[in-house]
Amino acid sequence: MPGRLSRLARMDRAELSWRAAAAARIAAGRLHVRVVAPAWDRGTLLSVLTASTELSAVRDALAAARWQDAQRALAVHFTSAPQRFLISAAAKRDVAARIRGDFPQSAAQATARADRILNGEYDLLGYHGLRFAAAGGRAAVHDALPAALRPSAPSAAVDWQFDPVLNRRPPFAFWADVPYLDAACGDHKVIWELNRHQHWLALGRAYWLTDDPKYRNRCLAELRSWLDTNPPLMGINWTSMLELAFRSLSWLWAINFFAAPAADDAPWLVDLLVAIDRQLAHVERNLSYYFSPNTHLLGEALALYVTGTALPELAASGRRAALGRKILLDEIPRQIAADGGHCERSTHYHRYTLDFYLLALIVARIGGDGDAISRFGEVVGRLATAARVLSDDRGRMPHIGDDDGGALWPIIGRAPDDLRDSLAIAATLVDRPELQVGRAPEEAYWMLAGLSTVHFDSRVPIAAPVRSASLPDTGYYVSRSSAGDHLVIDGGPHGYQNGGHAHADALSLTLTVRGLPLLIDTGTGCYTADAALRDRMRSSTLHNTLTLDDRQQSVPRGPFHWARVATTRLNRWRSNDGFDYFDGAHDGYAPAEHRRRVLALHGDLVVVADLVDGEGTHRAAVHWHIDPRWTVDARGVRVTLARDGERVGLTVPHGLVETFVGDPVSGLGWYSPAYGRVDRTTTVRVSHSATAPFWMIAVFDLNPQNPVVAVDMVPVWAEAGAVSHATALRITRTASIDHVLFAEPAAEHHGAAVTWRIGEIETDARMLFCRTTADRPIARIALVDGSIVRTAGRRGFALALPRLVPDLHADLTTDARLAGQTFGARVVVAGREYAVAPDRRAAPRV
Repeated sequence: MPGRLSRLARMDRAELSWRAAAAARIAAGRLHVRVVAPAWDRGTLLSVLTASTELSAVRDALAAARWQDAQRALAVHFTSAPQRFLISAAAKRDVAARIRGDFPQSAAQATARADRILNGEYDLLGYHGLRFAAAGGRAAVHDALPAALRPSAPSAAVDWQFDPVLNRRPPFAFWADVPYLDAACGDHKVIWELNRHQHWLALGRAYWLTDDPKYRNRCLAELRSWLDTNPPLMGINWTSMLELAFRSLSWLWAINFFAAPAADDAPWLVDLLVAIDRQLAHVERNLSYYFSPNTHLLGEALALYVTGTALPELAASGRRAALGRKILLDEIPRQIAADGGHCERSTHYHRYTLDFYLLALIVARIGGDGDAISRFGEVVGRLATAARVLSDDRGRMPHIGDDDGGALWPIIGRAPDDLRDSLAIAATLVDRPELQVGRAPEEAYWMLAGLSTVHFDSRVPIAAPVRSASLPDTGYYVSRSSAGDHLVIDGGPHGYQNGGHAHADALSLTLTVRGLPLLIDTGTGCYTADAALRDRMRSSTLHNTLTLDDRQQSVPRGPFHWARVATTRLNRWRSNDGFDYFDGAHDGYAPAEHRRRVLALHGDLVVVADLVDGEGTHRAAVHWHIDPRWTVDARGVRVTLARDGERVGLTVPHGLVETFVGDPVSGLGWYSPAYGRVDRTTTVRVSHSATAPFWMIAVFDLNPQNPVVAVDMVPVWAEAGAVSHATALRITRTASIDHVLFAEPAAEHHGAAVTWRIGEIETDARMLFCRTTADRPIARIALVDGSIVRTAGRRGFALALPRLVPDLHADLTTDARLAGQTFGARVVVAGREYAVAPDRRAAPRV
């Protein structure tokens, strides 16, 4: 009760008014279905059609209850009307021929996938081969329902309200009374995924590419089956407005895939239009303004806009299109940050949002919706740019935050983390070829078939290299190298509003090395089916970050809320042609603070330095979750990771190094590659107990030509009181000795000219990397917020700048080549001053 009162106190007048009206409407609806049995009525189509003269034959047939004549008239209409959706029946021959020509295996791939659907096998989320026919038939309906409300037996071998994974079903009740979040009802995600009817896109693809009517017949049989068992407002398939929205879009695809005037069909178009109008009306009345004002609201608005634009035959379409457009435009500043990232801080939901606006933009362009074209185009550009930053060179995004396994147009069954189709579509629509990864995939041909001005080149485009970048508003910091390395650091806020799709992953990171995922986010697993698994997969322990005293940075309260969340602070982000540097902290372990610094020397080293700042004795553990395709060999403080001829080393200066593979006690050594799947992998845990402040450091060597032999911590020397905290490393390698320093001046010395020293090297930099080789006293330097680096002696070295610079990289293997703010720089080695040349290469020699 106190929680409810607290929520009520936070509601404004508009929300209170909306919720009161919704409650009254739901109460009236609940009473109505107890008095009048819900049922589909073909005759209602006459009242929801527009008065257009183009539909006069349809209306005449409906008025006389000549359903077959109405079906034929609708089929003629839809196959001859101007194109308003992505595809149209009139374009079938040309689109299919083009796809078969550019993708010779497409027909075979399409039939292989569609034939499994014909066999009753559905690949949904992380599950393969699900069958939705419960043993023994339907379970008994809700006891409180009158007999008239009990659904008839399905006419096809699909049980639309059954979860075959848990072998459970929800009660068949009025939509607002179905407890779909209760695991006793099964996993609502599994049931809903089937009922999105997105597998109809796979059937339509196979039908267009082969002309085999069996795929069309299957879709129409499923439609009849669904209508027979899902009367209006009854059951789990009416509970989520987003699910109705997705289903409406699938049905719109079905109209354009399967409408055929010559076919001798049952009046499926009549039935579909009656049902889609009823579902859209339900969405319109129950939009997620306050329930889930995130991607749920966007998806609902998208369905109203797209169906409203593409189905002018329905009288309410104009109003729905206007409402959908308004919401989509109004939500841009609320949900999409200036850097193009989506506010939920989930890469999967970012992809959803990009796809929503891509579909809206395509439909706007087909329909000539001028203002919307401009606004949608602008936001697509921002969302796609952020998506390209977050994607590696293969077009794959790490699984940061929740990943529910869904997609907006799963026409060929592409993995949800593979963004090549979305990026190719965006690149074409906003004329930014640099967004595209590889050649345009088949989905782009389907999605852009309605735009006559679009032409694809079947050749693979030559893409410009993507540089390191940050999304500072969303809180992602991305380092990449020309070798295909891709490091993503999560240094931003904890989700959006209630943080429903966020994880306890502050300062976590993922790493791809030379195009191969190495350090992974362990994924989602489930939402409501297993509360313990849900919390474990969201925990800090299952992310590549530090835990303190077995605590979690943020503490969940239920599947989509949090009792306490960590606040993250960015201290520094520097990006340079030779390296990238991140420095951030969070308060999730208050009064102690976790501060993480990450130095990424392109193609060479990644150094992760974690500071536990505070008082008292603590036990810290840093977890590294390894992609299962790598072998892991841990020996002492060194770990060797190998895959496909590649090798990466992980070395720590101290701590207990342990590995876990599918461990049921600790919960380590597991990951979820897709919703519903939890598979074995390897987790490396490095733990250490000490009195704060203390450091935990990991060094990943990425250069097999110069592997790390040992990592040792060395003292940092400074005058008393000059340094708040500092640490330094000596990294012994086969061809060099590398030193790394991290230092923070004491508060009273900020802005003062103070220096510190590691061995013979003196600097004022907050971060310094310095390499020595057999023939070079200083071969490579990287510094952050510094102005001097110098050593004494006969082979002395000096790098001097006229002022403190944010970042600088110096390659001294030949002449002095510098990257960063180098104006006025002087380099002196053994008394000889070197000419300084700006280095604009994407990556230096290592």
